[in-house]
Amino acid sequence: MSITDVKPTRSELIATRKRIKLSISGHKLLKMKRDGLIIEFFDILPKVKDMRSQLVELYTAADKRLAVAMVADGKSALKSAANCRQTPPQVELSENNIMGVVVPKIKVSTIQKSVEERGYGLIGTSVRIDESVHAFEKLAEKVLEAAELETTMKKLLDEIESTKRRVNALEFKVIPNLEEIAAYITLRLEELERENVFRLKRIKG
Repeated sequence: MSITDVKPTRSELIATRKRIKLSISGHKLLKMKRDGLIIEFFDILPKVKDMRSQLVELYTAADKRLAVAMVADGKSALKSAANCRQTPPQVELSENNIMGVVVPKIKVSTIQKSVEERGYGLIGTSVRIDESVHAFEKLAEKVLEAAELETTMKKLLDEIESTKRRVNALEFKVIPNLEEIAAYITLRLEELERENVFRLKRIKG
């Protein structure tokens, strides 16, 4: 609100002071939220870094086992083993709330399976294929865990940035502007009071 649009009345001054008080209170709460979110972010950051390292290791291991199985058993044997799987992975999605930020919760229950559960027998496949499948099952589970952590970290970071903008807007724009308006109204009311006193003196005189 521009000062030129302000009506210099006592009711406006009271309303402006209430807005200042509310803005200061909101600023304090938002700062607390921002600080809490930053703590949560730095708590999850090392977990994300560790998860990324694990993904690289698991992918490298799975890729090597696949290459060995491909050379030793052939593409058709691998394809046949892959097509045997009957039951798709069971993934349950839910939500978690971190200081008002809704983040995903992923629960996986049936990615890693026994040889029998995969739909092929030991006679039909080699140990190399079985080890390759097992390695990729482990990788798939870790990818879903990583997706949960990465999404949580991104949502926290987005909320931190959003909260920081609101804190700065209140601190450097809204509150100073309201305080300037309150000071202007106070000054104008004092001027009007002096004018009234002067007018009364002239009438009495």
